[in-house]
Amino acid sequence: MNKTLAATLIVLPLAAVLCVACSLPRVYRLSVQQGNVITQEMIDGLKPGMTREQVAYVMGQPVIRNPFDESRWDYVYTLRVPGFVNETVKMSLFFTDDVLTHFTGDFKPSDAEDADSEKPVASDSTTPDSAEPSSDPPVES
Repeated sequence: MNKTLAATLIVLPLAAVLCVACSLPRVYRLSVQQGNVITQEMIDGLKPGMTREQVAYVMGQPVIRNPFDESRWDYVYTLRVPGFVNETVKMSLFFTDDVLTHFTGDFKPSDAEDADSEKPVASDSTTPDSAEPSSDPPVES
C-alpha cells in the first residue's frame, strides 16, 4: 500500500505540472522581412525607356546586384511570419545602355485598358436596350 501511495504522490504532481506546462505561452517568434518591398503600384510605375535613376526612384536600389552582369537588377522580398506566412517575391529588371528594356518576375504590369473596362458604364437613354418597351406596367406615384 505504501508503494501505491508513493507512486500516486509522484504521478499526480507530475501530471499536473505537464498539464500546466502545455498551457503556458509559447516562445515569441519574430516576423522577418528581408529585401526590397515590391508592390503592384511600383511595377505599374515602371516603363520601358526609363533610366537607372528613374527606376531607382520608383523601386529603390536593388539589394542584389550581379557583379558579372551590370545590365540586370534583381529585387527579392521575403516575409516570414512563423506559423502564418512564408512569402517570397522576385523581380528582375534588364537594362541596355542604362535604359530599362524589360522586366520579369512575380508581378505583371496592370493594363490601363483592364482598369477602364472594370469601371461601370453609365447607361444612355438613346441606347436600343432602353428604347424597348418594358413588359412591366408603369408605376404611378
